[in-house]
Amino acid sequence: MATRTSEQAAGNQKTGESGARRGRQPRAYKWVALSNTTLAMTMATIDASIVIVAMPAIFRGISLNPLTPGNVSFLLWMIMGYLLVQSVLVVTLGRLGDIFGRVKIYNLGFVVFTLASIALSLDPFQGPDGALWLILWRVVQAFGGAMLMANSAAILTDAFPAGQRGMALGINQIAGISGQFVGLLLGGLLAAWDWRAIFWINVPFGVFGTIWAYKSLKEIATTRKASIDWIGNITFAAGASILLISITYGIRPYGTSATGWGNPMVFGGLLLGVALLGVFCFVETKVKDPMFQLSLFKIRAFAAGNIASLLGAIARGGLQFMLVIWLAGIWLPLHGYDFEVTPLWAGIYMLPLTAGFLIAGPISGTLSDRYGARPFATAGLLVAGLCFTGLMMLPIDFPYWLFALLIFGNGIGSGLFASPNTSAIMSSVPAQHRGAASGMRSTFQNSGMSLSIGIFFSLLVAGLANTLPRALTVGLTAQGVPLAQASTIAHLPPVSTVFAAMLGYNPVHNLLAPTGLLNTLPSLHVAVLTGKQFFPILIAGPFHHALSIVFTAAALMAFAGAAVSWFFRGKPAPETDQEPAAPVLDTVETAPAE
Repeated sequence: MATRTSEQAAGNQKTGESGARRGRQPRAYKWVALSNTTLAMTMATIDASIVIVAMPAIFRGISLNPLTPGNVSFLLWMIMGYLLVQSVLVVTLGRLGDIFGRVKIYNLGFVVFTLASIALSLDPFQGPDGALWLILWRVVQAFGGAMLMANSAAILTDAFPAGQRGMALGINQIAGISGQFVGLLLGGLLAAWDWRAIFWINVPFGVFGTIWAYKSLKEIATTRKASIDWIGNITFAAGASILLISITYGIRPYGTSATGWGNPMVFGGLLLGVALLGVFCFVETKVKDPMFQLSLFKIRAFAAGNIASLLGAIARGGLQFMLVIWLAGIWLPLHGYDFEVTPLWAGIYMLPLTAGFLIAGPISGTLSDRYGARPFATAGLLVAGLCFTGLMMLPIDFPYWLFALLIFGNGIGSGLFASPNTSAIMSSVPAQHRGAASGMRSTFQNSGMSLSIGIFFSLLVAGLANTLPRALTVGLTAQGVPLAQASTIAHLPPVSTVFAAMLGYNPVHNLLAPTGLLNTLPSLHVAVLTGKQFFPILIAGPFHHALSIVFTAAALMAFAGAAVSWFFRGKPAPETDQEPAAPVLDTVETAPAE
């Protein structure tokens, strides 16, 4: 009994120290924390997508054609490497924040991210070496971004009282998600000036954010000394990396197949990744200080929130890629835009999606503080699912106002969901586990993005592989391309055609240039084949068929997430800021109630 009393007293003393630190913070501190972490989240997520539309300028700058068969891997890793690293490391870095201090790990993330951005902008090489330099430093940049993402939600949860937490996390979360779409527009604008500018832009914001964070942010939560779970970290990193790498290579063609899912290495990698993650889950139940707090999944709000987040991220993650391909490869050329400028204009025409995020996020976060997360999170995924259904029913050459309305509604739905769901997850866990919980939440979200790209691209490519060859054969032979060569070109894996459309290359020119036919066909036929109308009209039918499959899958994911959010979330969890009551010392100053 005496021992138990002494342990409780020690725990109460720690709580009192934590409360004292919280109480001594100036009333404006929470707004400083919100401003700084929102800058960090926006910066980190912008860089997840900024390279997509800037890719042609980047590869021209290093004198490398990303669409030749040997270079497709460079293209994939420029896009997927950043997401993969963030998916794998956020849990570990969140857990380290619990042990060594969330602000310490967060501040270090600003430094790493800024230094990596400088290195990216100074790429000294050309060709494959230049691409490897960029991929390597993108990985380092993602490591810094993961430090920021893993701890920003925990820092905000520590700084804000429960009555304002949904609003704060909503602003932070929506800034992060909208950054993915702002990156598309920003990448196009900066790449039109200089491809290195897409990395330079991070440097002043990174330096400012680093100095601001080191001067302003304080450790509020009590750190808890614990041993590092090396076995858990290694098995999780290995399992998640192998799984996501296998998904990345599943997008690539294999032999005569349009995708790589039949590749024994891909299939074996999927099995090995899942097996290692199974070992990781077993290890986490045995070690004293686990990296991944599996016990948190006993909390219904935490478990349901993360499952719904994963399903929502899968539904939303590939959307930006599908819309860019649709706009840049078909709709914009049909409306007179040159292929070279379509990625930039695709970002501009997708602004209603970002506007929906920015409007709905803070509002739903504030309302969920009063009325609970369940109705807003569920309604958000339902709205997103209905908008996916609407996009599926649009004709390929759609009226823009209807397209804008649907993607605006999709942004509204995602914004309604993200803020309350994040607040519910973070408020449901004990204070000492918020860093790990924040990392776990980010892992589910980032993994959903990576899975989505793999799933959606595979569905799109598989759908095109069934219908595009015949359309290409008929269209090419009608313009004088010999049947044998037309058939050969038509049966090439459609991955290069899809990437060409997304990156602003003329897809037909990209297919015909290696054959030399453009130098032998009559100029009138060449003008038709490489004009703005030929490819969009040719691919419209096959693409609409493939797009229907993709958006059907996205709608089903969104509706499944809504069902999880409504039926399994349970009642709001009690506030977990407050530890068991502790004696309040006379020297402790508490902040006025707000």
